[in-house]
Amino acid sequence: MALAERASEILRGLPRGWERARLDVTVEEPEEADRASMILAPATPGRSGSVFALHVSGATRRGLASPELARRVLRRLDEEGIRGRIRLAAYEQRSEAATPAPVREPQRLAAAWDDLTSRLPPDWSDAYAEIELDSTDFVERGALLLAPVNPARYGGAATFRFRCASRNGYGVAAGMARRCFERLDEEGITGRIRILRVLSGTHPVSTQGPVWLVGGKSV
Repeated sequence: MALAERASEILRGLPRGWERARLDVTVEEPEEADRASMILAPATPGRSGSVFALHVSGATRRGLASPELARRVLRRLDEEGIRGRIRLAAYEQRSEAATPAPVREPQRLAAAWDDLTSRLPPDWSDAYAEIELDSTDFVERGALLLAPVNPARYGGAATFRFRCASRNGYGVAAGMARRCFERLDEEGITGRIRILRVLSGTHPVSTQGPVWLVGGKSV
């Protein structure tokens, strides 16, 4: 059975009201693990060798993949011919509280960045990320505070994309990106950060590093 179909079957079989599930995906050919890591990157899985842990949310929850996103990245593995096995490692159910849960403040951007980068493979070297501000009122000031990441407008009016490098090569350093997000936090600018693509263990030789093609353009 294809990975995406198996994931759908597993999630449909969870008890009503499930809140969070962990799906462990094991890539059968270890040499395909790095390619699988890049394909699975939008869901920000944990990784141990050729085993990837997808954390899926049954409701809207920051930092976790939606069921549809999980199915989408697994479908890409199927389409690329990357074989593997998938199993339900754990799940949590929503507790039935007698009183409504308190409203939580939105996660601060610097903390969200820490959460996302902590889920990347330990040897990640290059990432392509996106920040979507919650209001177009934030765009002018936000763009100024984000200047060190060399943000490029993309898609919506309040969406920026940027390159990030963990050690060397093209892109802002992860620490500098975090400092920019701290500045946004300090001024009450809110939004959502996503890591769209990631590469591991690249070694630029007389170049600025790898290049991605997005919409026919190099980024």
